[in-house]
Amino acid sequence: MTSEDAKKKIEKLKGEIRFHDRRYYVDANPELPDSEYDKLMKELEGLEKLFPELVTPDSPTQRVGGEPLKEFKTVTHKIPMLSLDNCYSAGELIAFDERAFKTLKEKPEYIVEPKIDGLAVCLFYEQGVLRQGSTRGDGIKGDDISGNLRTLKSIPLNISFTGKLEVRGEVYIPREEFLKLNREKEEKGEEEFANPRNAAAGSLKLLDAREAAKRPLDILLHTLGAVQQDIWKTHEQTLLELEKLGFKAVKPYKLCKNILEVINYVNSWEHKRDSLPYEIDGMVVKINSYEYQKILGTTNKSPRFAIAYKFKARQALTKLKKITLQVGRTGIITPVAELEPVFLSGSTISRCTLHNEDEIKRKDIREGDAVVIEKGGEVIPKVVSSVVSKRTGREKEFRMPGTCPVCSSQIVRLDGEVAWRCQNVACPAQVEGRIEHFTLRCAMNLDGFGPAIIRQLIENKMLKDYADLYTLKKEELEKLERLGEKSAANLIAAVENSKKNTLARLLFALGISDVGEHTAEILTTKYENIEQFTGASMEELQAIKGVGPKVAESIVNFFKQKGNIAAIKKLKKAGVNTDRTEEERMLSSGEGRFKNKSFVFTGELETMTRDEAEFEVKKMSGSASGSVSRKTDYVVAGPGAGSKLKKAKEFGVKVLTEKEFKELLK
Repeated sequence: MTSEDAKKKIEKLKGEIRFHDRRYYVDANPELPDSEYDKLMKELEGLEKLFPELVTPDSPTQRVGGEPLKEFKTVTHKIPMLSLDNCYSAGELIAFDERAFKTLKEKPEYIVEPKIDGLAVCLFYEQGVLRQGSTRGDGIKGDDISGNLRTLKSIPLNISFTGKLEVRGEVYIPREEFLKLNREKEEKGEEEFANPRNAAAGSLKLLDAREAAKRPLDILLHTLGAVQQDIWKTHEQTLLELEKLGFKAVKPYKLCKNILEVINYVNSWEHKRDSLPYEIDGMVVKINSYEYQKILGTTNKSPRFAIAYKFKARQALTKLKKITLQVGRTGIITPVAELEPVFLSGSTISRCTLHNEDEIKRKDIREGDAVVIEKGGEVIPKVVSSVVSKRTGREKEFRMPGTCPVCSSQIVRLDGEVAWRCQNVACPAQVEGRIEHFTLRCAMNLDGFGPAIIRQLIENKMLKDYADLYTLKKEELEKLERLGEKSAANLIAAVENSKKNTLARLLFALGISDVGEHTAEILTTKYENIEQFTGASMEELQAIKGVGPKVAESIVNFFKQKGNIAAIKKLKKAGVNTDRTEEERMLSSGEGRFKNKSFVFTGELETMTRDEAEFEVKKMSGSASGSVSRKTDYVVAGPGAGSKLKKAKEFGVKVLTEKEFKELLK
């Protein structure tokens, strides 16, 4: 295929994928099975690998960015992104209407639309291509989060519009997706998001677009920013035209002829806001005519032609019967309020998280208290406060116990953390999560041991901790549901292969708080075997460059637990390597052939993974970086190499193919 033929085919595929993206993510009316859509995407990816010079910023394959950013660039908005004035009553809406009449000399029409509880963003298009996306920030300047916004499939990367167009809207997480996201966090023992808005904001502030792409973000557009000319005359026309261009415009909205219609409409939504798939905390009232909007203008902070009508916070009074403790999969212990059931905003609430001990003390919440709970703008209920005036003297102050409520092991609170943790790897409440971590590719690489298999093994009493993986028998595995002879053999083979792993991999796999892959590698430059860690003191560990007091404390506390020592003994008895390998000794000597040499890998490698290639470099005392600079010595480029390859050529850095890199290793 010639480059010209490929270009035509690529443009045809991009057009088809854009069409189906709109049907699925904007119109909610897909017409193509997922498998057929995937075929189109794979065909496009294949052609772009063969012809990387034809990859464009608006290609559907570019929705997930490359290497994580160190920080976001700052963007100055062409027109300030002002905040709205708030009002809370019909009287304030009437006063707003009277102020407008005083200037305009006639009564205006209004558009009323939901006030989405999300994060305000701005999208800038030039010649139909999405060039930049940014946060509201302080209204004058925001963060350039283009990479993260491109991961939202409800944002078109290409529109049929010549010239420049700027549109603004709210990024949010749908209610059901938010609940699912928090359930996953709870299972992992991580702190849950307080509300959908926080979750959306946190997702858009991730420096790694690949991580942002995993979050269930969506967007609704509601306002024009800077445009070349006044192309549309009313706000209603703008919303209709944005939909035609492929955007998801805010809805449902209503054109109201006067302020009394506005009041009736906003009141009708106060009690049915839960019928929407996303959270709203009020309604936005805007004058429809752009000519009138210009006449009214803005103050330094807010437009005079729009106002936000805020709904009342949803609260209820109930009794906190008891504070119980919940142990997450990573050992974090969370206090939970057990409540007298109370109906609030469409659901009966009988329990809610109290987050941590400090939060309980700050709010002075006690067992037996009358408490106010709230769902104002939030899906998950929270205890707002205790009602001190209702106390009888029989209420009990909360004290965190010294031991885990599930396994009775001693619990710890590390410096700088609010959470208490159980660090016993055999704790029944967290065994599943710890085993999953142990089997990760970057840990012990036990291929085939997915969450469903691990859960099944635990339920069948075949695993109590990760050391039990090495006692599994092929004939026992064959009897399990969905596992045949071949699958069982593959699992046993993965277990056997993992016994030869490095000490660094094992250290990371153990699941010690704050000990990541890099820290594990640092630690193995100083210690010969796992036994040396068990007797290491805080002072000794902190003397290692790259190990701070928090990491040192985590390691010391981990090896104080009898259950952890027992698991390590079982691993060693099963034949798992607990000593530093020859490669790790070479790594620690710092005298390899690549000493003081820096490598960057870009594109796809065909005969090894990037992790393996980087380890080969480190084995020879070199360093592997994620970004290219003038100090980089080598860039190893595979198919699909992009901006890093371009930078290497600009800086005059030596570029190697994968084959040349392997020759260099020899």
